[in-house]
Amino acid sequence: MSIYRQGLEPTPEDSTRSPTSVQQHETEAILASMLPKDPNEKPVLNRGDHFKFLSKLLFRGFSARYAVMDASQGWFMFWISQAFSVLGAGFDPQNRQRAINTILASQHPEGGFGGGPQQAPHLLPTYASVCALAIVGRSGPGGGWDEIDRKRMYDFFMSLKQPDGSFRVARDAEVDIRGTYCALVVATLLNFLTPSLVEGIPGFIRSCQTYEGGFSSSSQPYYGADGSLLPSPRPPLGEAHGGYTSCALGSWLLLKPLMAENEEPINVKSTLRWLAKMQGGGMDLGGFRGRTNKLVDGCYSWWVGGCFALLDGLSAMEKGVDVVPMETEATETSANDGEWDDVEDDLYDTKALQEYILYAAQDPDGGMRDKPYKNPDAYHTLYVLAGLSSAQHQVRPAPLDKQWKDQPDDVLNLDASESPEQRNARRKAIFEAAYRWKENESKSRILGGIDNRVNATHPLFNLTTSHSRAMLCHFYGQDF
Repeated sequence: MSIYRQGLEPTPEDSTRSPTSVQQHETEAILASMLPKDPNEKPVLNRGDHFKFLSKLLFRGFSARYAVMDASQGWFMFWISQAFSVLGAGFDPQNRQRAINTILASQHPEGGFGGGPQQAPHLLPTYASVCALAIVGRSGPGGGWDEIDRKRMYDFFMSLKQPDGSFRVARDAEVDIRGTYCALVVATLLNFLTPSLVEGIPGFIRSCQTYEGGFSSSSQPYYGADGSLLPSPRPPLGEAHGGYTSCALGSWLLLKPLMAENEEPINVKSTLRWLAKMQGGGMDLGGFRGRTNKLVDGCYSWWVGGCFALLDGLSAMEKGVDVVPMETEATETSANDGEWDDVEDDLYDTKALQEYILYAAQDPDGGMRDKPYKNPDAYHTLYVLAGLSSAQHQVRPAPLDKQWKDQPDDVLNLDASESPEQRNARRKAIFEAAYRWKENESKSRILGGIDNRVNATHPLFNLTTSHSRAMLCHFYGQDF
């Protein structure tokens, strides 16, 4: 029996009631009502219902309420296609080609992708579009990958680069650490992560870390009389947030192959403490909240829950991944919900999170949601499923079983300050750091039995490892 069924008590409060405390208690009561009356009843992933929900969105079209998200067309393609991938489904050839054509229609002639056809390019839909192409696309004519204009995309990224190492998310738009993450993911997958592109980013990421340990969206730079960036003060702007923290940690790991050995680190212990505190207690059924003193929300199953894999991977990389053992033989308990292993070596309660997802985040008609009685949507469906995947599987850096194959100099010639040998060494380091993440199947723990299993996701990209590896191999010229 789960500890989240035993002695459920509402969150204590002081003598002053507030709208926030009332909302918290109302939410706790709703969540408690989601638990089955029989404590021995196993939770079930309603896979078929989620397939129907996603298929309806993709093939029948979106309802009128989605009209306000016209600038998120690339995101819808990513959310739906990756949710299918996590659930273990793909596209037939005809619909795969339709998806490729739809995504490419939003590529901007000046580089990058807009939120829809003829819309201004933006870092966030560029990430979504490239990741969607990693799923549905392929090499060769009409496959989407070779139709990406990498040179113009690189120039577009560089035009958004700021003196403090940050990025504007679009021309004349705001600075946001999500833009940094999106730029680094795309540059890594498409093989144009150059020293010029990443210059100053580690300092910007560090400046976004708040006193709590999580990360905010940006920071305030200050410049001297000569126009040079001052090392301090660079105060973070806003409070620590799960989404920004996920992007900050993902960005930090993507930068690791290019960081100097004396690079000042982020405060990992503080981040870990804050992330652990974001998991709700018994009355929250183990779900995650995205900010201090906020309500739990299903999407933070990934934005916060997925951060623990990033911290685990960071630790493995710093210790040396070539000594990290990867067991390949799954244990009996990894394939069913027999006796849950009492030896808890996870950084958070993975069983409790799976309970929140399976009991509270599934809509009865299909799709995933923030919490009970909220409407399901494509966004929550993906990120709740991704959180479920992260809770079920351990994916971390592992030794490579193949050797890098040197490539001719890149025809893009994006950074003239490097020699061909330096470029090849840099690309090798970036490729191996991104490619080497692998599922440790012996560590899989699936609540409710093997029928509830979803596919493992790459913690850096939120793609399956097979999709991310295929795109990496294509653009880096490897045959791993």
